[in-house]
Amino acid sequence: MAARQFNEDADRVAHHDNTFWSVRQKRDRMAGALPEWEELRNAADRIKRHTVTHLADYLEHFENNATKNGVHVHWAKDADEYNAIVLDILRSHNVKKVVKSKSMLTEECHLNEHLMAAGIDPVETDLGERILQLMKLAPSHIVMPAIHITKEQVGKCFEEKIGSEPGNCDPTYLTHQARLHLRDNFMTAECGMTGANFGIAATGDVVVCTNEGNADMSTSIPKLHIVSMGIEKLIPDYEAMGVFQRLLARCGTGQETTVYTSHFRKPRPGGEMHIVLVDNGRSEILANEEHWQTLKCMRCGACMNTCPVYRRSGGYSYTYFIPGPIGVNLGMLKDKDMNYHNLSACSLCCSCDNVCPVKVDLSHQIYRWRQQLDAWHHADAMKKMMSKGMGFLFNHPSVYTGTLRMAPLVNALPSFMTDFRLNAWSIGHTMPQFAKKSFHQLWKEGKVKK
Repeated sequence: MAARQFNEDADRVAHHDNTFWSVRQKRDRMAGALPEWEELRNAADRIKRHTVTHLADYLEHFENNATKNGVHVHWAKDADEYNAIVLDILRSHNVKKVVKSKSMLTEECHLNEHLMAAGIDPVETDLGERILQLMKLAPSHIVMPAIHITKEQVGKCFEEKIGSEPGNCDPTYLTHQARLHLRDNFMTAECGMTGANFGIAATGDVVVCTNEGNADMSTSIPKLHIVSMGIEKLIPDYEAMGVFQRLLARCGTGQETTVYTSHFRKPRPGGEMHIVLVDNGRSEILANEEHWQTLKCMRCGACMNTCPVYRRSGGYSYTYFIPGPIGVNLGMLKDKDMNYHNLSACSLCCSCDNVCPVKVDLSHQIYRWRQQLDAWHHADAMKKMMSKGMGFLFNHPSVYTGTLRMAPLVNALPSFMTDFRLNAWSIGHTMPQFAKKSFHQLWKEGKVKK
């Protein structure tokens, strides 16, 4: 239903499709400029495979080094425990306002709702995230969360929420208004929260990559810094970091690197730094022999940018908060009964596999999920009937051959007999013409080169 609504606006679909395809093309240009590109992908794959399969050792190593640096390390088994830990830290410091650098983990755990219920104001400082927060919308992409919002919508939102000039949707003006608005929040917040793109086990460091510098601003004024980090974000050392740094921005946004790559090792003078390591189902994923590779994902968004389904349906068409190919798999691992509908949002073109910097076999995992739908009583009845019909056809050569010979007769039928609701292909498609002769016939007649 959400995808159908999205597609009712043809101009929006075209803009969304073209925008993300342009990012995919930038990624390709960046990849083509590095002769060692595939070597980097292979190295990233090996590093992630090694780290997640030795995660307990690296987590202990990371905790020890972070603690030596004067950082408080906390462990959260699930979203509830994570929210409780963060709230306890904030209450112990009498915090009323938190400035937050973009973090999909806080979205995953619904931290903002939890803090607001406790009387604490969480202010998103990534510009896209702040726009969506003011509009009371969720992100539709993990790297470019508000790219589906137009400048006119932003102008209207700023006019209503922060008192900008009525009717002014000039991007330069809106950016200036956002800067003034966010600067005031940076100055008055008692705590800064960041996510973590990488955790360095050898040093206890946390690395955050941004294009706006909001992570630095969030930690420059407040004396209290809380890092939210999924346990899968760990990598062994800075040598490994060099590999991922060369891949992350090139794959995600088509840049050589993000504008800011911030390294946090210890509290600022007179301040406190806390790192909350969150499991929230990741250990169960690691134990899943068929789908553990999703833990290699570093959330670059490249699979979404290339996905023909995501590009033409938008992030809100998915039931899981992370859309696109990686979101389909993560949603199934989180709750298959809630998110199995997303499995149909894949053409199995395998483009996501080809662009993933850490070589997660995304489309293959989706295919494996689909094979289990019938056992879970979630298989589509119409598709089951069609599969049985095709199975009968393929197992009876004479029937198959006869059907091929009769198929061109359909070309003469009037459109109302072929374009109807039961024929799902006709929705949004022009019905194809059957060839007068099948490939088998042409082969037998020697008209196909062997």
